[in-house]
Amino acid sequence: MTTILFIAGSVTLFSLIYAASQGAPFVPTKRKDVQRFLEVADIKDGQKVYDLGCGDGRLVCAAASAGADAEGLEISILPFILAHTRRLFSENRKHIKISYKNIWGANLSDADVIYIYLMPEALPRLKAKLEKELKKETKIITYVWPIEDWTPVAQNETKGHPSLYLYRIAGGS
Repeated sequence: MTTILFIAGSVTLFSLIYAASQGAPFVPTKRKDVQRFLEVADIKDGQKVYDLGCGDGRLVCAAASAGADAEGLEISILPFILAHTRRLFSENRKHIKISYKNIWGANLSDADVIYIYLMPEALPRLKAKLEKELKKETKIITYVWPIEDWTPVAQNETKGHPSLYLYRIAGGS
């Protein structure tokens, strides 16, 4: 039993370290800021929403409750399990998908809204991916850090909370 716990703990720790090295450490969006995201995103029924590095899935579930077909991408085992558990208890679980997937290999071309809470070092590479893949007018919302060389169409600031930046893709596929 001790060996199994050691292996499970080691795999979990390794996955958390790997996720952090990819620009996505497990740091959940504050609960109060999930509502702010929903206001900024202005989700319409049936829109496709992605949360890149979805952590415990709270934002994905909230997006589905707002009418979206929401998908969270996560590469760290513990947050992935937490997100799946949250999905199982969600009233909108049929509109929620949690994928154990690295964002760099994911096809995001069907997105209407993308939420990003990644480290700033990952944003230049992600910016290039988004510019290449996304359709015109896709909304991109970043939490805490802006995307360099992009001008937000809106910025949501609340005292004592990180900023939310709203962008729209001007070109794309």
